[in-house]
Order: sequence, then structure tokens, then C-alpha cells
Amino acid sequence: MVEQKLRATLITGRTIEQGVGKELGKGSIEYYESCAVCFFDKSDMIKLGIKNGSTVRVTSKYGSVVVKAQRYPWGTMPGMVFIPCGSWANAICGDETYSMGMPLFKGFPVEVQVAPDEPVLTLDELLMKQYGRNSL
Repeated sequence: MVEQKLRATLITGRTIEQGVGKELGKGSIEYYESCAVCFFDKSDMIKLGIKNGSTVRVTSKYGSVVVKAQRYPWGTMPGMVFIPCGSWANAICGDETYSMGMPLFKGFPVEVQVAPDEPVLTLDELLMKQYGRNSL
């Protein structure tokens, strides 16, 4: 049976692809394609009834963002999702630092649901939505 929502733990971090995209420029298609994604364990993708490239909405207590789903290629991690560092991850990480000086980028709860009719925003669209201005 396909589930409507998946409760998971979010982990963010750097990837080689995200780093290459950043070097090419945050406005580059490589950066967009490497950061506006969420990696899933195969079993969690089956639970949600999604495939690589499906559009999903990831929501935390801090916010919500639409990204493309991808199967996590480096092993298994049921119950966890991974979004590479960037504006899409930042949209749901929040700004609480718990007196550490850095927001939490790992280990907090999110809810994921299929969002087939929702677009993945470009960097400028996301910045406009989040902060009322684009990258220029």
C-alpha cells in the first residue's frame, strides 16, 4: 500500500556534485540539479510510490520546499532523507542555533509527501519566496 506521507529524519551535507555546481555558479543548471534534490532509501521510495525524478514536498517545523526525489546511491538509510547543502535545504533547516552559533543541519524530523503538480523552484524563485528578493 502506498503511503500519503513519510515521516523521516533529515540529514544535510556536502556532495561532490553540489561542490562542482557551486564552483560553476549558484545560478548554473549543475548547481540547481545537484541541490534541489532529496535522496531516499529505496524502501522509502516504494512506500511513497515514487521514482527517481518524482517531485516531493519536504516539510519541517521551519518551512517547506519542493525538490526532486532521487534514490540514495551510497547504501541503505531507511527512515532518513538527505538534501545537499544549499538554499533548498536551508529553506527547511531553520535558524535556531541552540547557543552553538550554527543552525541544525542534521537529525531533525521532516515529513515528505508526493507533490506531482508542484514545480521545483529555481534559485531566484526560491529566494524571492523565502526572502522577498532574488540573487542579483
